[in-house]
Amino acid sequence: MNPTFTLRVLSKSDVQQAVSMARAIEIVKGAFAQLSAGKAVVPIRTQLPVDRHQGVTLFMPAYLSESDDLGVKIVSVFPRNLERDMPTIFALVVVVEADTGRPIAAMDGTYLTALRTGAASGAATDLLARPDAHVAAIFGAGAQGRTQLEAVCQVRDIRRAWVFDVNAEAAARYAEEMRGRGGRVPADIRVARSPAEAVREADVICTATTSTSPVFADGDLRPGVHINAIGAFTPQMQEIPADTVRRARVVVGSREACWAEAGDLIIPRDQGLISEEHIYAELGEIAAGVKVGRASADEVTLFKSVGNAVQDVSVAREVLVQAERLGLGVEVAL
Repeated sequence: MNPTFTLRVLSKSDVQQAVSMARAIEIVKGAFAQLSAGKAVVPIRTQLPVDRHQGVTLFMPAYLSESDDLGVKIVSVFPRNLERDMPTIFALVVVVEADTGRPIAAMDGTYLTALRTGAASGAATDLLARPDAHVAAIFGAGAQGRTQLEAVCQVRDIRRAWVFDVNAEAAARYAEEMRGRGGRVPADIRVARSPAEAVREADVICTATTSTSPVFADGDLRPGVHINAIGAFTPQMQEIPADTVRRARVVVGSREACWAEAGDLIIPRDQGLISEEHIYAELGEIAAGVKVGRASADEVTLFKSVGNAVQDVSVAREVLVQAERLGLGVEVAL
């Protein structure tokens, strides 16, 4: 028996070449549909706090039985990295061959995390936002904020986008970079001087921050707005005002995961403003046609996700398939 095996190692550039945002959106829709249909095994992710350095490392395995996708992501979120001019998020994804248990690929998970998180918001926007949505607002000028806008622009005709960040210089860099992105991303990208200015005319809002308090005021929202809340992933973090949550049609990636980790829902529940029955649906139920999406033009819809390993594993498997087809990456004998 030969104890060695080969592992395809894929860089950020390889991942970017392998799977487009449009393709990732469709993959994520299918992954969430499997999750909601009970065709995925996804333990609540293990969070390992690194209090000494004010960070956290998470371990996120998943198996999707219908598509036979198996793998795990290791992701670290260290906000103090901004002081070092380093990314807040680092991640690695390992794809495992489902019928043998053999690891077959390891790839950059930092961009993949941004890609699949953007894809989830793209899927939710496609299923929940008004068809005539033309203006987007992005909170958080980091890597996640970039793929949030890219994804929303894939599914709606966005003609103007606002960006707000507590770091005005970061917001200015974001606007300059995204203006030149091309494709479906509009050239009209403006830096908001305040949260109110950002949301005043927004039809779609994406929050991608590490905030522990709401990033905008409920009273500043337009009727019929759709919100993708993806930044807060612990019970203590909060991006969305409790009053917004209370009046919104709330759709989640996973009920179990959100009630375990999503401060955006846990905080208003603990304040007695909502019950656990306030969640209308999981996104996979809407993607599969089990439930309808938006009920009226004026209602506020909210997609809340803390991230789910089915997103990572399903997109990573597609990255591997396309990488093999395109000859991307390096094969390493172990």
